[in-house]
Amino acid sequence: MPTKKVEFKSGQYIVYPTQGVGKLLRVEEQTIGGQKIKMMVIDFERNHMTLRVPLERAELSGLRPLSSIKKMDEAIASAKGKAGAKRMIWARRAAQYEENINSGDPMKLAEVVRDLQRRTASDTMTFSARQLYLRALERMAQEFAVLHKMDLDAASDKIEDILGVPKEIDLNAVEEDEEEVDETEDNEE
Repeated sequence: MPTKKVEFKSGQYIVYPTQGVGKLLRVEEQTIGGQKIKMMVIDFERNHMTLRVPLERAELSGLRPLSSIKKMDEAIASAKGKAGAKRMIWARRAAQYEENINSGDPMKLAEVVRDLQRRTASDTMTFSARQLYLRALERMAQEFAVLHKMDLDAASDKIEDILGVPKEIDLNAVEEDEEEVDETEDNEE
């Protein structure tokens, strides 16, 4: 089956599905098992990781250039929609969300963000749902940040502002209040 070659240039930001956005540092030749193989050297600064991908396997591994601003805007718009059906058990849904995150596809990332985001300040999330949400949001924000030339935290905040996700409650204040109550109860005894 013929595959179309995607051309990448040194210094270009690219998306590796399971790691997110990285920067192509160079293409180098390495000898492995007596064969010379051209390897793409990709730096994932945020993860403190360098990945080498054989050039001939780049497309098969899902490596792709950044999406366009228009496609990213469409993904964010789809994340504003109504959450998908939640009729299957959590373990299956979590596995599906994990698969969507690792796809690197902005539309699939948007599905995860859409389904797991808090709609009101009083909404609660399980720990695992929160972790999946944050990973999907970060992957979207990585691409958004490069496309809009901003830092990752600003990109995450911007996406959540566009989606209308309520700001976090200050959990430290709650913990301090609980500690004060505990001290008072100890003194009364």
